[in-house]
Amino acid sequence: MRFAGYAALFDRVDRGGDVVRPGAFAEAVRAGPGRVPLLWQHEQGRPIGRIEMLAEDRRGLRVIGRLSARSAAGREAAALLRDGAVGGLSFGYRVRAGVGERPRELRDLELVEVSLVTMPMQPAARVHAVTEEE
Repeated sequence: MRFAGYAALFDRVDRGGDVVRPGAFAEAVRAGPGRVPLLWQHEQGRPIGRIEMLAEDRRGLRVIGRLSARSAAGREAAALLRDGAVGGLSFGYRVRAGVGERPRELRDLELVEVSLVTMPMQPAARVHAVTEEE
């Protein structure tokens, strides 16, 4: 199963009081998707597939991912995504450049992982397309 969506949206305050600014993921996009793991609910021990594409556009950080049928976590994620029980996207990061406190502007981030999640920190960070192709 493949999916597409936004792991981050620019210029919107998230539930933690952070605002990601355009360009914050420039280094990760340049490095390519192969360096960013795709996880289930931010759990490092539960990879669920791989990121095939990372790009910044005017809206945010767009991702295309492929879930693995070879792992239990990947099969679980696919089933819940298929059923509509899960559809949020999120990301793990380290701040390289940020300004302020509330809201904190995140201008340069080290992208550590992208996760399929139940409750994203940015409520509008969602999967918007799913295909069943292998």
